[in-house]
Amino acid sequence: MQGSSKRESFHVIHKVPSGDSPYVRAKHVQLVQKDPEAAIVLFWKAINAGDRVDSALKDMAVVMKQQDRAEEAIEAIKSFRFRCSKQAQESLDNVLIDLYKKCGRIEEQIELLKQKLRMIYQGEAFNGRPTKTARSHGKKFQVSIKQETFRILGNLGWAYMQQENYVAAEMVYRRAQMIDPDANKACNLGLCLIKQTRYDEARSVLEDVLLAKLPGSYDCKSRSHAEELVQELDSQQPGQLLSSTPLGLSLEEAFVEGLDRLMNEWTPFRARRLPIFEEISPFRDQLAC
Repeated sequence: MQGSSKRESFHVIHKVPSGDSPYVRAKHVQLVQKDPEAAIVLFWKAINAGDRVDSALKDMAVVMKQQDRAEEAIEAIKSFRFRCSKQAQESLDNVLIDLYKKCGRIEEQIELLKQKLRMIYQGEAFNGRPTKTARSHGKKFQVSIKQETFRILGNLGWAYMQQENYVAAEMVYRRAQMIDPDANKACNLGLCLIKQTRYDEARSVLEDVLLAKLPGSYDCKSRSHAEELVQELDSQQPGQLLSSTPLGLSLEEAFVEGLDRLMNEWTPFRARRLPIFEEISPFRDQLAC
């Protein structure tokens, strides 16, 4: 009994599953022996043996990313996700998004983020449930559809900024702010407006951060970012004309038109759409004007 208790205590402390399967050995090597390259080899063996494939593929991809083998991780997920359960697909998509970001594959990152938004609009995210259980640093917590939507829109806005498509990024950040106002995303929205030389609008957005009107306004990083952007505004030449055709306008129009088409396609699913999208639907009409 005492030996059994010690083994159970070991697994709890090191967060290693019990047993002697290929997946368990891979986790032991990863977490206890701390040998990532050997762990990757064992995760491959677990996948080929059909042992906890959902977890093995995700864990292997994460370790590969840590070892600067992100491109390999992308190919591994694409090649073997068909062996994983339906319940694991969303989680694998989240890993893919991080891998695309690390590799600078922005187009693919954007397409996958849009796909996740489609699933939310159609009521298919979280396997149809309003919340899901997530993990961070070994702790479990609940994530709502509203929180997930806000997170995805933030990532999508950032991806558009990497493409220097500031008009599309502005549209996405404005939608995110309608769901859950946030100082960090307000700073990004302000930057998008500055890049379009819409200085008065940018100043108004940034002042909301500096005047602590938004959640997160007291965060040192967000406040410093807002102050830096206001200084950039103050340094602009007085009397500079606003651009009548901001960079990326045609791309924004295409994005809005595509979103409108998707919304029309989603109409049959209206009964399945979640309340948060009824709240932000009016913003689509503003964009179409």
